[in-house]
Amino acid sequence: MLPESAKPYLLNSVYQWCVDQGYTPYILVVVAYPGVAVPSGYEKDGRMILDISPNACHNLNMADGWISFNARFGGVARTVDVPMAAVAAIYAAETQEGMGFAEPELPDAPPPGAEPEDRVARAADAQEKPEKPSLRVIK
Repeated sequence: MLPESAKPYLLNSVYQWCVDQGYTPYILVVVAYPGVAVPSGYEKDGRMILDISPNACHNLNMADGWISFNARFGGVARTVDVPMAAVAAIYAAETQEGMGFAEPELPDAPPPGAEPEDRVARAADAQEKPEKPSLRVIK
């Protein structure tokens, strides 16, 4: 099995190969993976194919374990953020040549920086009802 640390290098390499050959690089993304931010309504069977060619997206950034860019969906400009761990494949649209990866496993815990909703709700409740400080004398 491929170590996860190699995936960013392979994604960048296949992307560059596609661009150098004049092909259109596509990525296949598992939409349910935590942190994936794509416009809704374009996914099929929990997956979405994204065109990441220079003609289709702007400000493409493939670094620090993330792929992010701006693109138009239905004529509306949107920002797309995809953790590299959520990418199931990258390939050239014209030839279908590229690389597939093992099915991303959905983590049990949320990604770093994301808080579960119930924890946020508990924090909000705590702010609404502050507890009185209590002191006691110790002899």
